[in-house]
Amino acid sequence: MLMLDRAIRGTGTAAYVAYGSSHNPDVRYLTRFRTDDPVIFIKRPEEKGMIVVGQMEVARAIRESAATPISRAESGLLDMMKEEPDPVKAIARTIARLAGGDVLVPPSLPYQVGHELEALGRVVIDANSVRSMRSIKDTWELLQIQAVQTAAEAAMDCGVSLVRNAVTVKDVLFHQDVPLTSERVRAAMHKSLADAGCHALDTIVSCGKDTAIPHVTGTGPLLAHEPIVIDIFPQHDYSGYFSDMTRTVARGEPEGDVTEMYQAVREAQDRGQSLLRPGATGQEVHQAVVDLLAERGFESGNRGFIHNLGHGVGLEVHEQPSLGPGGGELAAGNVVTVEPGLYYEGTGGIRLENICAITEGGSVCYTRFPREFIL
Repeated sequence: MLMLDRAIRGTGTAAYVAYGSSHNPDVRYLTRFRTDDPVIFIKRPEEKGMIVVGQMEVARAIRESAATPISRAESGLLDMMKEEPDPVKAIARTIARLAGGDVLVPPSLPYQVGHELEALGRVVIDANSVRSMRSIKDTWELLQIQAVQTAAEAAMDCGVSLVRNAVTVKDVLFHQDVPLTSERVRAAMHKSLADAGCHALDTIVSCGKDTAIPHVTGTGPLLAHEPIVIDIFPQHDYSGYFSDMTRTVARGEPEGDVTEMYQAVREAQDRGQSLLRPGATGQEVHQAVVDLLAERGFESGNRGFIHNLGHGVGLEVHEQPSLGPGGGELAAGNVVTVEPGLYYEGTGGIRLENICAITEGGSVCYTRFPREFIL
């Protein structure tokens, strides 16, 4: 929390304030407390953060939260609500009193709360401190991400095995005498995740020409001799941390340049991962992959490789740092994806995605799932 202390002093404010439920990743990070109800978080310099929760949550917050819990009654909020019938104004007045002066807030602070706080003192928006703190994972966070990745790989194995064991009838994949569809593969993968205490939304199981559009989720029967992109980004139900991985497979060898595209993407992923280390910039790593793909005859930009090489992963599936144009220096504790891809309308797409942690001496890849194209 030293970064927050420096930000508070640097802006001449009295405290850092956040407000929201644990669905807000900044609140989740600062409190390490899971709740669907909004809570107040206040951090003054040299002090441990404070979290204001309902009375029924105090005992659980004492056990689970990284902040010091106090009840709404102890915070004065309930008395304030007797004086001020507008609940948002009562919350703002309680925050102002507990903060003891001007406040520093994240961009995610609800507008109405911020508006009422401005009537009581100076409000300064800090867009970077907590975001930067979240990008450097501690040992506990790294373990949570590894646990989610283990669940992701079990789910991926479930999906890939369905494709591997399918039979082909007139170029359509069948499983248990009915067509194997994107929906069936997705449902089986989601069940695997649920059994491991995780969940996923918008899992991609796309096939054929649809794979040329990176985020098409996919529908209908899967086809033989066509690329099948499976992209899964599950979140752990309890910790809230994500992982992210992609594999591209085919049941039977595709026609045209697809196999050549796969080999180039695999080489590009190896090149990108080999460059991950503290001090390297996301821009440099991305550009190295662009250069390798160009050497293999594949362009970047509007066709071919059309997205960043990777992104940070934590309490959001997309967070700092960036492996792309403008990406800054990497640091030990960053967790990033390395996901080169090639996409051509009328041909299809290839994407491979691993998740890696930056270490003091370089990086370690958390993804162990094999990269196998032709099943």
